[in-house]
Amino acid sequence: MLQQQKQLSRKNGKPEHEIHAVIVAGGEQPAWIIDEIQSADIIIGADRGALFLVQNGIKPTLSLGDFDSVNEQEERFIADNSERMIGFDEIDKDHTDTELALQYAMQYGATTITMYGTTGTRLDHTLAGIHLLRQTYEAGIPMKIVDNHNSIQLTGDYLKIYKDRYTYMSLIPLSMDVTGICLEGFAYPLSDATLTIGQSLGVSNRWKEEYGTITIKNGLVLIICSRD
Repeated sequence: MLQQQKQLSRKNGKPEHEIHAVIVAGGEQPAWIIDEIQSADIIIGADRGALFLVQNGIKPTLSLGDFDSVNEQEERFIADNSERMIGFDEIDKDHTDTELALQYAMQYGATTITMYGTTGTRLDHTLAGIHLLRQTYEAGIPMKIVDNHNSIQLTGDYLKIYKDRYTYMSLIPLSMDVTGICLEGFAYPLSDATLTIGQSLGVSNRWKEEYGTITIKNGLVLIICSRD
């Protein structure tokens, strides 16, 4: 496994300590992510996300899942066009395919992770996917969940957020209370503020500059950059 990590980390001439993993799940899969995926060191397709990858000429480092959302022909196509494939029983598993993909990305030694296809029409899967941000935060691995309209991150200390293509920046508490919140570079700054679950105080802020900073003392908060 360690040798495989080293080989992956040297891809595209990047230093060994920088390993960017991309996970594509079975939710929303906009066509523009194909270009974003190309430069990744590790590419993991979860269930129908793997089909999206191989149909677009991208060979996943790993394809995994119970593959209940593809037919037998599509599953064979995934297997033939993946470096590695792992199947899981549809019933006898404790995690979603997306969480399994995340666990393998971390095992491969990913130092940053971007997840696509995590959001979609299934609100339960969307929320479960967003909650996975806590795992990577606690492991010290920066991760984003990205779709056509949103980029979602989590912090419990400090984060610099660039405006990029987004209009709004919202703070959504993930713990019961988030205290000592300071915002700089935004239209509505905060100083030593508190956000509590069940309130909408942190929704729809805007940038004053090209980037803003978020600092908190206690708790965990989701940072959702969005556009209509």
